[in-house]
Amino acid sequence: MSATTELRAARDLLLTHRTDVVAATTAFRWPDVGPAFNWATDWFDVIAEGSDRLALWIVDEDGTDTKVTFDEMRRRSDQVAAWLAETGVRQGDHVLLMLGNRVELWESMLAIMKLGAVILPTTTLLSDADLQDRLDRGGVRHVIADAADAPKFASLTGDFSRIVVGGAVAGWADFAAASAVQGARPQVEVRSTDPCLIYFTSGTTSRPKMVVHTQESYPVGHLTTMYWLGVQPGDVHMTISSPGWAKHAWGCFFGPWNAEATVFVFNYARFDAAALRSRLDEAGVNTFCAPPTVWRMLIQSDLGSRPRGLREILSAGEPLNSEVISRVQNAWGLEIRDGYGQTEMTAIIANPPGISVTPGSMGRALPGIAIALVDPLTGEVGDTGEICLDLSAEPVSLMAGYLGDDERTQLSRSGGYFHTGDVASRGGDGQITFVGRTDDVFKSSGYKISPFEVESVLLQHPAVAESAVVPAPDASRLNVVKAYVALAPGWEPTRETAGAILAHAREQLSAFERVRRIEFFELPKTISGKIRRVELREREADAFETGESLESEWRLESFPISPVE
Repeated sequence: MSATTELRAARDLLLTHRTDVVAATTAFRWPDVGPAFNWATDWFDVIAEGSDRLALWIVDEDGTDTKVTFDEMRRRSDQVAAWLAETGVRQGDHVLLMLGNRVELWESMLAIMKLGAVILPTTTLLSDADLQDRLDRGGVRHVIADAADAPKFASLTGDFSRIVVGGAVAGWADFAAASAVQGARPQVEVRSTDPCLIYFTSGTTSRPKMVVHTQESYPVGHLTTMYWLGVQPGDVHMTISSPGWAKHAWGCFFGPWNAEATVFVFNYARFDAAALRSRLDEAGVNTFCAPPTVWRMLIQSDLGSRPRGLREILSAGEPLNSEVISRVQNAWGLEIRDGYGQTEMTAIIANPPGISVTPGSMGRALPGIAIALVDPLTGEVGDTGEICLDLSAEPVSLMAGYLGDDERTQLSRSGGYFHTGDVASRGGDGQITFVGRTDDVFKSSGYKISPFEVESVLLQHPAVAESAVVPAPDASRLNVVKAYVALAPGWEPTRETAGAILAHAREQLSAFERVRRIEFFELPKTISGKIRRVELREREADAFETGESLESEWRLESFPISPVE
């Protein structure tokens, strides 16, 4: 069978068993796309040719909308590929793509793939130093950027061509010229093992890693993401994600387009819950995925009635607290289904469609995925341990490796497993529950503390919009539980608020995991929105080492209602 036929058969099997994960897991096998495979030509062009179904629908904040059919996207990306080849883009070249959610982003993604070049998706929020780092370590030969971001490259060094979108800039080739190209794009054959994408991780603990995905690992691997999303042919799907991060490829590119669904995007400068709900309703969005931060902001507002057409709601990026899931379910009658994966892979664990979500559970291994929980100390496989992919199962959806870092690549694959760095436990029913990052979990008085569990309890208090729990070094207990809290609207950082939150934690948590210090704080985050707990841990360690008193901190022992055990 051809690669297209193989991929379609595997896709259709998952769609057939969309609400029966046991049947899907039993029957599913990764498609054999062969040694030569290019998703942009062997899949997208095939499903797109002659199709007037919407591939992309972008709505801007002012109400302006742009709609592109599958066939239009096929033809436009061919034209862009031909023009990029004329400007010097060759097979294997690294192309840094720094665009917002605009049509040219999707056209460029497909066009670069069609040329067999390698895409380096990059956020527009980078500092000059971060951008220079990506240019240098990424071996960038070409840059495609928005006109508004072109000035960022004026002081940067490197031997790369410059292509601008959205306006003319001196010294830059104008992307608009692609519309005048008449010739056909070059016919390029790529191997399924050739690099296709290089993603930079969000760098929550160290310098961002460069994750290499092949022509097969992400394009085909995202069949698992499609299954988790519950998206079907003809659906309208929306994922809130910024370009430049792997999640954008999950929910705004490969996942929905593997299902032949419409990618819907709502561009806004400032989050507005009412406006988002209105757009979901007006567009008839069927499947909607948002990061935990957005869900937490939504429940701080009036959720209103469920948007018409909405069938599946999802969350990914960080674990979602059960309080958020409950409040949304009460308002909309739908359960938010968590999904888990990393930049290094596609979705591997999730609450799939058709099952009731167990509060606090990540779900179960998705079809085609073999999960092992490995004890970080003994290497034994059990019911609690680091989430690992069993490499003997040859997971298609796993990265090829880290660019320029063979040592880190080998370390991540030690012992026959790919190590995620996340710890979880698995119950008798196969449900997997997140515990925390291996470097986030800590001990206090000999007890293991999961920050996620404590944060979930804190979020139940109306004053808490977000929190980050870290160890605060302590002479007698080794560490005590410290909570950094971002307050919900209407609450002030006062003694009374601190006392109320500490009292709530005292009532809801076991004595060994009780919050003993609290500080109201603007939580440090990566540019992708993930909390950098490492900064907070370092702040606590520095204060302890120097004997510094954190004046804005409230301690449990200072409240008579909560004597220290």
